[in-house]
Amino acid sequence: MPGKIYSLSDARRLARRRLPKMTFDYVDGSAGEELACRLNVDALEALRLLPRVFVNVEKRTLGKTLFDVAYDLPFGIAPMGMCNLSWPGGDAMLARAAVHYNIPIVLSTMASSSIEQTAERTGGKAWFQLYVGQSEEVAMGLVERAEKSGYTRLMLTVDVPEIGYRARERRNGFQSPLRIGPRQFLDFATHPRWSLTTLATGVPTLANVNLPGGRQFRRNEARGKVDWAFLDRLRKRWPGPLIVKGVLNPDDALRIRDAGADAVYVSNHGGRQLDSAPPAIAMLPRVRAAVGPEYPVLFDSGVRNGEAVVKALALGADYVFVGRPLLYAIGAAGYAGLEQMIELIRTQVDITLAQLGCPNVNDVGPAYVLDPPGAT
Repeated sequence: MPGKIYSLSDARRLARRRLPKMTFDYVDGSAGEELACRLNVDALEALRLLPRVFVNVEKRTLGKTLFDVAYDLPFGIAPMGMCNLSWPGGDAMLARAAVHYNIPIVLSTMASSSIEQTAERTGGKAWFQLYVGQSEEVAMGLVERAEKSGYTRLMLTVDVPEIGYRARERRNGFQSPLRIGPRQFLDFATHPRWSLTTLATGVPTLANVNLPGGRQFRRNEARGKVDWAFLDRLRKRWPGPLIVKGVLNPDDALRIRDAGADAVYVSNHGGRQLDSAPPAIAMLPRVRAAVGPEYPVLFDSGVRNGEAVVKALALGADYVFVGRPLLYAIGAAGYAGLEQMIELIRTQVDITLAQLGCPNVNDVGPAYVLDPPGAT
């Protein structure tokens, strides 16, 4: 079937064809020479899974419980900014899929849809991801909006003190708010379906970051004022589960746990921040060892298929989040593409469990990985 997504490479290829270069490179690109992004993927792919035999795997369980909520799949939708660039209405598609598949979705501060819109679309089941820019007052205002809208999970991202140096974005003149010069106009003109649909539905904007006094939010503003004292203030302010995202150092993870956060989220921002960062999967077992076996640990970075989901679970993650593959799928075929990608990853997880001789995803552990990385 033309346009059918059978693999990640199918989705990426179709998205590259349908999207303007500037928007595709925003989704596809990473920091520096993009080594961290490639290493994330390569490190996960290099891990070998060790099957067991003579296990009845006729019936398999894929569901996981996280913060007392039962989800149908062991992977959810990572926080991603400006998803409407991947295709007009991308945010709404992700919210719809989260409800349909009963998986968590984390709305980014930098989303094209408002906190209130996403709460309505998901029946109040979305999580909110917080960036702190130059104004703590604005950040706490976002927290208040999230609480009033019914969000019960708050995720603080701490690995973006400054936007990473992303050569593709700079080369393409990408910025937010979008500015259209001759080069961008030609790029959009050669992709009329995306451009006309975008014009009909509205140019994507940052829906959650209006600043006091009518000032316009600038994406490249410094976000480096977050410190341990802020974490303490946020912990006192937020009544529900608080997750800290962007953690690689086990010592940081331990201090975050002791500061009262409810989970750490191991991630190097998909390689979009520090090009010399270690692969996130290499740090996952070390973070797990530092915080202990019972403390919730979440994971993303380099997850491109269902086997990668299982590998992350085996090395200590309680739950895995997926980013780029979902945006590729939306860019490739809209909501139909998104459904295909989620079904693809679900099927891959299911088949992997069967091949491993592990019928319950909650029983995956280091014993299923050949020579797992040391937890030191």
